[in-house]
Amino acid sequence: MTLDAIYTIKLISGDEMVAKVTAETDTEYTITKPLTVVPGPQGIQMILSVFTADPERSYSLNKSACSIVAITRAEVRDSYIEATTGIRPVSSKILMG
Repeated sequence: MTLDAIYTIKLISGDEMVAKVTAETDTEYTITKPLTVVPGPQGIQMILSVFTADPERSYSLNKSACSIVAITRAEVRDSYIEATTGIRPVSSKILMG
């Protein structure tokens, strides 16, 4: 696992989360700025995973609560970065002309 990368985490509850993984032990991940993926009228949306806690803190996620952990698709990763930082990532395509 690459630390400080954005991952999609499917929980055993069925929820899907996008978060930055900053550390890993044998039993848990340390994540920051977790957002839960929900279906919306125009496609998927990401909402806060933790409403009543400080969204800027790090959280421990037990590995036993995860069924799938995967690198997040580029377009979802870019939306996550924009949602959590306000910065719109530059497209990886270079226009020549």
